[in-house]
Amino acid sequence: MTAIHPHGPTRVPLRPLARILHARATGENPDRIEADNIAQRREQMRDTLRRKSARRLTLVAALSVAGFLLIGQRMWAIANEPLAEPTGPATVVAASGRADILDRNGTVLAMNMPTQSLFADPLAMTDPEGAADDLVRIFPDLDRDALLRLFASDSHFEWVRPHLSAEQRQAVHDTGQTGLGFGTREMRFYPNGPVAAHLLGGTRVDLKSADAAEIFGTAGVELEFHNWLSDPANAGRPLVTTLDLRLQAIVEEVLEGGVALTGSIGAAAVLMHAPTGEVLALASLPDYDPNDRPVPVRDPKLAGTDPTFNRAVQGVYELGSTFKIFTVAQALDLNLVEPDTMINTRGPMTVAGARISDFHDYGPALTVSNVIVKSSNVGTARIAGLIGPERQKAFLESLGLLSQSPLEMPEARTARPSAPSWGPVESATISYGHGISTTPLHLAAAYAAIANGGHRVTPTLIAGQRHEPGPQVLRPEVAAAATEMLRQVVDHGTARNAGVPGYNIGGKTGTAEKPGVGGYDEDANIATFASIFPTEAPEYVLVVSMDEGSLFVNGATERTAGWVAAPVAGEILRRIAPLLGLRPSIAGADASGVDRP
Repeated sequence: MTAIHPHGPTRVPLRPLARILHARATGENPDRIEADNIAQRREQMRDTLRRKSARRLTLVAALSVAGFLLIGQRMWAIANEPLAEPTGPATVVAASGRADILDRNGTVLAMNMPTQSLFADPLAMTDPEGAADDLVRIFPDLDRDALLRLFASDSHFEWVRPHLSAEQRQAVHDTGQTGLGFGTREMRFYPNGPVAAHLLGGTRVDLKSADAAEIFGTAGVELEFHNWLSDPANAGRPLVTTLDLRLQAIVEEVLEGGVALTGSIGAAAVLMHAPTGEVLALASLPDYDPNDRPVPVRDPKLAGTDPTFNRAVQGVYELGSTFKIFTVAQALDLNLVEPDTMINTRGPMTVAGARISDFHDYGPALTVSNVIVKSSNVGTARIAGLIGPERQKAFLESLGLLSQSPLEMPEARTARPSAPSWGPVESATISYGHGISTTPLHLAAAYAAIANGGHRVTPTLIAGQRHEPGPQVLRPEVAAAATEMLRQVVDHGTARNAGVPGYNIGGKTGTAEKPGVGGYDEDANIATFASIFPTEAPEYVLVVSMDEGSLFVNGATERTAGWVAAPVAGEILRRIAPLLGLRPSIAGADASGVDRP
């Protein structure tokens, strides 16, 4: 029995005296009374423990549910919280604000990426010499003496390296040297290395602290659009260029092979969409990696060896016989000649005391078409005589050949085409591309006017713009006739080495001697090939220019564009045509030769 007590239950005695005496009197076993009381007490204890455990489990469950409810409520509040621009000290400019640069297909050309920086606190260093030894071991390009001078500073902050890899950071950390610290910031990264280097240009970094830096454009698109790329108002929208990275890589690869094969000291190429002036590829050799842009050469005399010099838009050269098509096209447009008009090609001819001759003897006369196909200087000069200096100059100006290029690059504005005073002699030599200097980009834009039916184009690197037809500088039928002449040059003339089986290509070679001391250097040529394709429905222009290239062919050294530039252009065209959606014509089939994707 359990006795009731005002303060709670009391324990039943294990051997109650009254029951023991009664059991003895009646002959029962008194030990069973004790055993029963022990069992009853144990059962009471188990009941008590079960009640306590149940209360504890209930409490834990209630707390868990409450915790989950609080966490869920907080997550819901965060998810529905309006976004706000982060704020911070005005003196810190984060690199992450600079927008990406993309090609026309969305491929990344330039981007920001996180990097580690390494700095030193000289006043906190306990073993400067040991730290210098460890760092030189990890970074062989560092100078030990320079590090020791740095570590002797009385400053709390000195830069060691503005960026390093995760592996290098771990190696520095493992040295255990005091006074070395790390910061996380961002750097400008060009994932394609040297590809499109001259178009992108490059950047420099103004380091604010171990954790922040400001990136500035130094050349190319990075400099031209620096403010736009850095403007937070653009909300990180990328800058989309007209460049096609696939085409750019092919152009550079083939151009590099051509330089190696011909021993050229440099080269340039421009691929343009003729109706819009959009630049699909722009290359210059030698080039560089914008991730580690070299210091430009300041001496103008050494510009040809400077890898940062953009030959495609800065190189002002005489481009030779590529200009002949402009002379003939203007004469056709003025109704001075027809394609089958016979032109006197007897040479040499004399203009105001100056002698003009041809590379070969082409006989007494050629048709206007064959003046282009055979590339007759004499014939072209006679046609220029029909036009006159004033009209010739005005026409070349209408093509944009005598003014700065509007291409969105600072380098393009530094190139100024040059021509002397326009007299009879100058008019004659300019008709075949001598005595006038311009850039491969200018030449590509002028050929685009022929390819697109006679409209002047404005070269551009920025995609997504609306392109209205430019001023009509040639009648469409004249542009078509000029295109047909250029096709014959590739099929039967000086540019046969540019031909690609299955494709109809038109173009013109141009070989011009470079100016030397006291005149021209006959052993140093600029060899250029300007092309239009496909000629049955022209859409694209490709200009390739090789500097001082030559080939040893059939026992002789060849320096003309037909041997040096035309084969390079032909190989580029062969590789890029499928990517442009151009389908090769099949002999005997009525195929247009072009397939619009």
